[in-house]
Amino acid sequence: SNSSAESLDRLYPTVGSTKPPRKRTTSQCKSEPPLLRTSKRTIYTAGRPPWYNEHGTQSKEAFVIGLGGGSASGKTTVATMIIEALDVPWVVLLSMDSFYKVLTKQQQEQAASNDFNFDHPDAFDFDLIIATLKKLKQGKSVKIPIYDFTTHSRKKEWKTLYGANVIIFEGIMAFADKELLKLLDLKIFVDTDSDIRLVRRLRRDISERGRDIEGVIKQYNKFVKPAFDQYIQPTMRLADIVVPRGSGNTVAIDLIVQHVHSQLEEVRAARSLGDLLTVSLVFRAALASAHQCHPLPQTLSVLKSTPQVRGMHTIIRNKETSRDEFIFYSKRLMRLLIEHALSLLPFQSCTVQTPQGHDYEGRTYSGKQITGVSILRAGETMEPALRAVCKDVRIGTILIQTNCNTGEPELHYLRLPKDISEDHVILMDCTVSTGAAAMMAVRVLLDHDVPEDKIFLLSLLMAEMGVHSVAYAFPRVKIITTAVDKKVNDLFRIIPGIGNFGDRYFGTDAPPDWSDDEDALST
Repeated sequence: SNSSAESLDRLYPTVGSTKPPRKRTTSQCKSEPPLLRTSKRTIYTAGRPPWYNEHGTQSKEAFVIGLGGGSASGKTTVATMIIEALDVPWVVLLSMDSFYKVLTKQQQEQAASNDFNFDHPDAFDFDLIIATLKKLKQGKSVKIPIYDFTTHSRKKEWKTLYGANVIIFEGIMAFADKELLKLLDLKIFVDTDSDIRLVRRLRRDISERGRDIEGVIKQYNKFVKPAFDQYIQPTMRLADIVVPRGSGNTVAIDLIVQHVHSQLEEVRAARSLGDLLTVSLVFRAALASAHQCHPLPQTLSVLKSTPQVRGMHTIIRNKETSRDEFIFYSKRLMRLLIEHALSLLPFQSCTVQTPQGHDYEGRTYSGKQITGVSILRAGETMEPALRAVCKDVRIGTILIQTNCNTGEPELHYLRLPKDISEDHVILMDCTVSTGAAAMMAVRVLLDHDVPEDKIFLLSLLMAEMGVHSVAYAFPRVKIITTAVDKKVNDLFRIIPGIGNFGDRYFGTDAPPDWSDDEDALST
């Protein structure tokens, strides 16, 4: 979900188009397996189901598999085989090789002459490894250093990992730290003959890392073999499973996959009724009745219902309104909504000098910067209004679809700007019924370290049920809308409502069982 962003195909009909309405797609409505296989990789099309409960907090930590073993024992190959055999989405592979310490100038010179010991525990940044694994296990986004084995240094760029249900952590010192061991749910040691490991290391270091054969053999005899005997082989006794012959032992790998599957099934089976996720039909119905008599939360701000605002609502709510007019007046409301939201940002006093040479006591935005994040697809219709009033605003996107079989929202794609954690984030979706998609989007932002009180959820129309759901889970998120309707029906559609916003705006057909939260569905 954090791969380099590619433009999503947006083939929206032009206003007044005579083409027949397009059909919408939903997540996993067909019987085909949720993946695409190519010659080089497997691409999962299944979304990530909710990893949090109705309180907005993580319901279960990710399952962590530790893979230890000597250098060139085949750990990465075994990890890849396990991932492919597991055949489940949202698996993260984390290599210990990314966490070598930054070398001093003297150590750089030693490394260049093959005199630095990269196979000693002190060569690794265990504090960073443990902190990273803890955050990943808690469902947080993490930044991973990129190590250049040719220059023996970290690159300036860092890569981002996010959204792991299963984490595979591999490295020669995977079992060498007590705190690190506590984070591993399953420990596997890959045991490969030393001669095979030497041949593999020679091939790898010469072809991939630009080393010469004399240097590789020197380093192996001086550091690699003694380190294996002293630090790595003794950790074999800590492993839950030992895999002899490495990747060639397909029987052992099949057994490991079966064991991991059983562990994941136990996790799913262990969820009690009280831990049912916010988007299940049972929990949705409970929310609908639980908040009937409750006052609206103080974090809610509703645009003043002036005759102009009410007039525009009359037009866009009218089922006879043409698509052209629906788009025009929706855009006007979006602009007013954005302007209203910006007035709620923090401002501080400042003094400027006018062209006449006089001081003017004014106000200026006191935050770092503003970032907009749209919940696809309907939320992106609000992006032009935000760009019109916020110069050079950064925009991110989140794609959430409803799984037809489970009724749960699923995270399929996200693209967020770098260093979003210090920004005020304008989260945009056009309608909020139950709040299921909005809650998932807020959780994604929190996992990327955006403070809860810096998130502004904007929507043209909300149901009271959705307002309460979001406010209950995230009491510091500011909720801003142009109107709140009191009811949702048995199909969780807002009443009196606006219809399906995305379909009316883009000119697509709504399926017979749509709900307002499904405006986030992709076309």
